[in-house]
Amino acid sequence: MPLQNRVIPTGEIVADKERGAWTGNRGILPFDADGRLGLARWTHKAWIICSLTHPRGRYHGPRPSRGWTPLFFLDEAVALAAGHRPCAYCRRDSYAAFKAASGNIRHDEIDRRLHAARCTRRREKVTVRAEAGTLPDGAFIHWQDEPWLVRGRRIFRFTTAGYDENQPRPQGIVTVLTPAPTIDALVTGYRPEIHESAFS
Repeated sequence: MPLQNRVIPTGEIVADKERGAWTGNRGILPFDADGRLGLARWTHKAWIICSLTHPRGRYHGPRPSRGWTPLFFLDEAVALAAGHRPCAYCRRDSYAAFKAASGNIRHDEIDRRLHAARCTRRREKVTVRAEAGTLPDGAFIHWQDEPWLVRGRRIFRFTTAGYDENQPRPQGIVTVLTPAPTIDALVTGYRPEIHESAFS
């Protein structure tokens, strides 16, 4: 039975056998004996995106008692949609680019703005409505009851294993899953890593 540690674009954490190309954390999130999370979905506001390999080669396992609980994402665009941002330690260049695209504000201010834009006090996902044609590449929308990645003139349907189909970018107003501060960073020029299945 896989652990409940896979993050999807809605921000939910699900149990899935796929691992993804990126890891990250929201603090220590304890599992029960069956590998399911308790009620907590974060223990701090610094939701980050990390590389799978620690810069110093450290690994504390998937169920640590100290440190942080590894979460996994298909790609960086998914992690951004869920409300995470690049890690300043293991992804220094990406963090610097994201910070610059966010107006060069402090990391704690980035985290504060992201937290307000990704979930409510009732732990519900915050979404916004926007014109589909104005959205930058790397954004996620909720379309036909599923998450879709925006890239170029097309959108790509998310699955935990990759993007499995695509269709023309819709016209008109759509529901946007990627938090508004991250949309601004994408518009300004931040370029997330996107899974290869969106290019095939």
